[in-house]
This record gives sequence, C-alpha cells and structure tokens, in this order.
Amino acid sequence: MFTGIIEEVGEIQSIKKGANSAVITIKASTVLGDLHLGDSVALNGVCLTAVSIGKNNYSVDVMHETLRRTNLGELKSGSKVNLERAMAANGRFGGHIDGTGTISSMKKDDNAVWITIDTSAAILKYIISKGSITIDGVSLTVAKVDNKSFAVSVIPHTGQNTTLLDKKPGDTVNLENDMVGKYVEKLLQYGSIPDEEEESTTEKTGITMDFLRQNGF
Repeated sequence: MFTGIIEEVGEIQSIKKGANSAVITIKASTVLGDLHLGDSVALNGVCLTAVSIGKNNYSVDVMHETLRRTNLGELKSGSKVNLERAMAANGRFGGHIDGTGTISSMKKDDNAVWITIDTSAAILKYIISKGSITIDGVSLTVAKVDNKSFAVSVIPHTGQNTTLLDKKPGDTVNLENDMVGKYVEKLLQYGSIPDEEEESTTEKTGITMDFLRQNGF
C-alpha cells in the first residue's frame, strides 16, 4: 500500500528495452535509505520491485503488461519521476495502477494549477467530487468530475515536490482509484455472482444501498 505522499523526485538513468519488457535504472537518494532487494517502490504510482541496488541508484524489471497498461513506456533517460516506498508496518505493502488518463488542460489559478484529465468510464465510475485519486503516484482531491474527465487543483508544495507541473496537455498519466468504491461495489455484487465452488448453493446477501446507508456507509 502507498500513501500517495511522494518521498522524492528521481531521475531515469537508463532504460534497457527487451522485445516486450524493460530494465529501468533510477537515480535516487531518499528511497534508497532502507531499500532491500525485492522491496516495492512506486514509480509514478506503478508498483515495481527493486532487482538491484547501487550507491545512488536502483533498477527494476518492467514486464510487458505493465508497459501496456501504464505510461512507463514513454519514459526516457533523464525523465523525472515520482518515487515512494511502500508504506511500512513491520513490512511494506504494494499497490497497483487501474489505468491511464490524458491531460486535456492545465490552467493557472492564482498560486494553484488546475489539471483536467480525460479517462475511461471504467475509471470515472469510482471518482467522486471531494474523493481521492492518485495521479502518477501523487494522492490528490478531486475538485470536479463529469462523464468524460475530472479535475484537480495542484498547490505550490505539491507542484514543487512532484513532477505533475512538468506535464503538458496530451501527456499520459497513471491513475489509481480509491479502494472504498471498489469494496462497496464488491459488497453489492456479493452473492449475486455464484462462487466457482458453490455455484448451486450461494444465496444473495441482501446487501442494498439502503442497508449501507443505514450502517454509516
């Protein structure tokens, strides 16, 4: 699990591409502090495993599926990236990207910058105004949402300590939805889709929107 609070901005040192995969080496400092082989680090929000660790860098393997579903394939040597180690709790937890979006506009508003992002209906259905969304690993509050896009406001501190304001309209960003909506959806569906082992005996749970409201959800 990642908090969405970026620990540092790293720099891509090299990318060695295979037929459908890649090995990426990232220059860093803070995240190297207690990093061990096999640990997870979010790179622009994508959970990747450290496969080698140097004095001022580390390397990760990126598989075909990850390149296909994220914007990592667009990185090049010298690219700045957001880095965060997995949250510690006597161990570290990983996280996963839900999909990508495309920046449609960036507009300055006094000391903040509004970023509007177009994305798919599959991702938008979990996004609500005042809810959370993670963009390239940065956790932000949704200010506006409609049926094709959503918008966030980036304050100076976030802009100075992440790569978000280095982006421009047309750039692809990695998106991760808040988990709460997914859990609620799963609860509503539970029992209506037969389990593989109990296909003939599974009964509906009776969980409805009214039930959730009455119990504080």
